[in-house]
Amino acid sequence: MPPHSHFSLQDVSPWVTRFAALLPAGSDVLDLACGSGRHARWLASRGLNVLAADRDAQALAALNGTAGVRTLLADLEQGPWPWSGACFDAVVVTRYLFRPRLAELAALLRPGGVLIYETFMLGNERFGKPSNPDFLLRPHELLDWARTWGQVLAFEQGEIAQPAPAMIQRICATRAGSPSLLP
Repeated sequence: MPPHSHFSLQDVSPWVTRFAALLPAGSDVLDLACGSGRHARWLASRGLNVLAADRDAQALAALNGTAGVRTLLADLEQGPWPWSGACFDAVVVTRYLFRPRLAELAALLRPGGVLIYETFMLGNERFGKPSNPDFLLRPHELLDWARTWGQVLAFEQGEIAQPAPAMIQRICATRAGSPSLLP
C-alpha cells in the first residue's frame, strides 16, 4: 500500500502512545509495515526492543543505527510469512491492512500480548487515498476480529479531523492472560 498524505510521517499516533504505556521496558515489539519508522523510533526511545518490518528497503535503511530497533525487509503480501513460531509482547500496525494475514498477525502475540492497530475504514475515499475497499476496514471489522482471539481494551471508529480528515478504526486488544488496567 503506498504512503498516504493523511498523516505526517513524523507524528506518532496518540492511539499508539496511549496503549504503548501498557508495555514494560524491555518488551519485544513488532512494528508491522513500519514505513518510515516513526513508531519504531518512538517505541525504542521508551526502552522497548523493536523489530521494524516493511517491504521498502529505503525506508528501513533510514532506521539503521537507531538504538533499540532491528529491521526486517519482508514483503508481507507476496513473500513467505517471516515469523512462523515467533512471539512478541506487542504488535503495532498503523495505516496498513492486508486481510489474508490477520489470523497470523494475532498468533504473533504472547499470552498477555498487546495489539495496537489503527488504519483507514470505509468512508475514507471521500478524503482521498486509500480509497480502494481492499484497504479500508468495514464497520466494526477490527472489533469483530479481535473478539475471536482476545480481550478488547478499547475500540474506536469514525471520522477524525486531526492531523488531517480521515475515516479510521482503532483497536487495542490483548491475548488471554493480560491485564485489564487501561493507561
